[in-house]
Amino acid sequence: MRIIVPMAGMGKRLRPHTLTTAKPLLNVAGKPIVQRLVEDIVAVSHEKVEEIAYVVGQFGADVERELVDVAERLGAKGTIHYQDQPLGTAHAILCAASALRGPVTVAFADTLFRADFSLDHSLDGVLWVQKIEDPRQFGVIVTDQLGLITGFVEKPQTFVSDLAMIGIYYFRDGENLRNELQFLIDNHIMNGGEYQLPDALRNMMNKGAKFGFGAVSDWMDCGNKDAVIDTNRKVLDYLKHDGLIKNNPHLQDALIIEPCVIGKDVRIINSVVGPHATIGDGATIANSRIHNAIIGKNTMVNSAVLANAMVGNNAVVSQSPLELSLGDFSVIEC
Repeated sequence: MRIIVPMAGMGKRLRPHTLTTAKPLLNVAGKPIVQRLVEDIVAVSHEKVEEIAYVVGQFGADVERELVDVAERLGAKGTIHYQDQPLGTAHAILCAASALRGPVTVAFADTLFRADFSLDHSLDGVLWVQKIEDPRQFGVIVTDQLGLITGFVEKPQTFVSDLAMIGIYYFRDGENLRNELQFLIDNHIMNGGEYQLPDALRNMMNKGAKFGFGAVSDWMDCGNKDAVIDTNRKVLDYLKHDGLIKNNPHLQDALIIEPCVIGKDVRIINSVVGPHATIGDGATIANSRIHNAIIGKNTMVNSAVLANAMVGNNAVVSQSPLELSLGDFSVIEC
């Protein structure tokens, strides 16, 4: 099996953090979002993963090397593909055309999940969905009594379904998907000015393809600051039985309340950290109370009380407000 990870989006809803770091590379519980995503898929997949293909923007050679290293540590080949224009989900997947062969999982890198990845190989594909209360802001599937997908509706304003697509897809035949994606491009079939994956899926279904759906037990969005912090909290809870990373921080009159992830060379002085805190490498926390927060690398927090906070790398926070979203290299002092 191959995994394709489209991740070239700008992440505007997560600014200022995405002004300096691509959204899928933001830290959640001590690891980049995209790393957690592919590790989770490999862990629950019953098929050997041969290749992980990342569709990126201009992230730079260091980031690309890091992504390839993640794939190689999972026993797969890592490849880099480029999407230079934001032309939609179908276009993004097709940018990794060379990886569209054999069984393929497509996973958009702005979500984490918990799900059973068992596959019905009589189906041509599986889409993972989450039942939600208000489907008006999501793309949803419509199904028949046998559990087969019969249609897709984008942001329905009147109720047709409450099963929202979460951005994880499995295709038994990658070549067939590639041909349908290319058909959209060649014939300029666009929706909202972009080439969209559901249009390719409709064409496949019209030709007899059968798609089912898989339910997730938890869908963790990473679309905005509050969602990332909430996902950080959930992942820490999932990991707390596995032994969380501590890296022997320097503690002086300090208390860590589980679950937390503490990076390397962290100093915590006269402070309480946790629960649900992720502290980046080289950070210093002094005279502070921090919980339900993500603090970046080499950041100094002094005399602050932070909750529901996301602070970037190399920042300084002193006497901050209770809730904060602060980018890299920023300073707040009162």
